[in-house]
Amino acid sequence: MNKILYIFIAALLISCTKKEKPEGNLELIVNVEGLSQGKIYLLKQKDTSLIVLDSTIIKGNSNFTKYLNISEPEMMYLFLDRGQTQSIDNSLPFFAEQGKITINTTLKEFFAAAKISGSKNNDIIRKFDTINQKFIEKNLELTQIKLQSDIGKIKINTDSLQSEFDKLKIKKYRYTAHFAKTHSNYEASPYLVLKEIPDINISYLDTIYQSLSPKVATSFYGKMLKEHIEKTKK
Repeated sequence: MNKILYIFIAALLISCTKKEKPEGNLELIVNVEGLSQGKIYLLKQKDTSLIVLDSTIIKGNSNFTKYLNISEPEMMYLFLDRGQTQSIDNSLPFFAEQGKITINTTLKEFFAAAKISGSKNNDIIRKFDTINQKFIEKNLELTQIKLQSDIGKIKINTDSLQSEFDKLKIKKYRYTAHFAKTHSNYEASPYLVLKEIPDINISYLDTIYQSLSPKVATSFYGKMLKEHIEKTKK
């Protein structure tokens, strides 16, 4: 009798464990150092707006785990609601994909201090951002020169300055196009094209799309790129 009872209890425990096991092909682990109270939203883009997928209330413990079902890699966002505290550093984009993704960041530098691991597509985005930051800084430098010229602080040939802007843009577009082609096996490739160089010459867009792997070409961002090319041609 005791043996039968033991088997019954063991089976019940196993059954309960299976029921309580979270479901989802994406395990998202988040820790925000220094955050003791607030709310974190998980969002994704749909059409032209962001929609909320989930939210977590933080009360003391800033470490939490979410399980999601996603059909394919796509860009998502963590948004930190600090309550009454005002800050522009509240949004943290990351490229979600199936598997286990860990995000470690801080309350003080929610975006700037973020360390994301477990997403190959996100690694590619960060690799691109490292070089792209140099283009951004150079553009800011030229913009500052233009502003000083506009208010009469310095004298400069406007045609020469515009030429520098044009050269910088061409250099960035060519780099981005080359980067997208060399990472054509990842969904990050068409995403970067749509985000950074949607108005590049149509021949470049065609070449990039044709270089995409079949899997990426039929992905969410691959289809978006194809639609963009078709609309541009019209």
